[in-house]
Amino acid sequence: MENFSELVKRRRSMRKFTEEELTQDEVVTLLKAALMSPTSKRSESWQFIAVDDKETLGKLAQCKAAGAAFVKDAALAIVVMGDPLLSDVWIEDASVASTMILMQAEDLNLGSCWIQVRERYTADGMPANEYIHELLDIPLQLQVLSVIAVGHKGMERKPFDESHLRWEKVHINKYREDNGNGNKQ
Repeated sequence: MENFSELVKRRRSMRKFTEEELTQDEVVTLLKAALMSPTSKRSESWQFIAVDDKETLGKLAQCKAAGAAFVKDAALAIVVMGDPLLSDVWIEDASVASTMILMQAEDLNLGSCWIQVRERYTADGMPANEYIHELLDIPLQLQVLSVIAVGHKGMERKPFDESHLRWEKVHINKYREDNGNGNKQ
């Protein structure tokens, strides 16, 4: 990438992957990005499980009733967890790490997509967090926030179009309600 702004525009969620595996260097680079992500008070409350076993990826794809099936076709899934005993802001710490993985994947020209796990359920109504705990033998105190699916892009997506930015969502100095005609009150 030429610069961060271009990286932000190019990063789009990818749910279609080729069958090409990731190199060891690509996996290490993704995990380094996760491990370098900032945490509150340097707590490093996150932990990660890198899954590349096809059978396990297939089972991981069933962690939610909808919105995770494509994990079975990914070359890699990174399960992002946080430890509430280490930090009361483990959700924020794990969210930043998840974002770092997404951005690093794009920088490597790989596709990626965040699968939300916290507060989600399997098709049978089991909490997705519990399902993944059982599947991957995760210790009880760790909480799963997300699964990041990564692989070689199975399709091209256009970069984000800045003309669609919703500037009405930005407020300067204090919140101002939009009265519907574009004027702030």
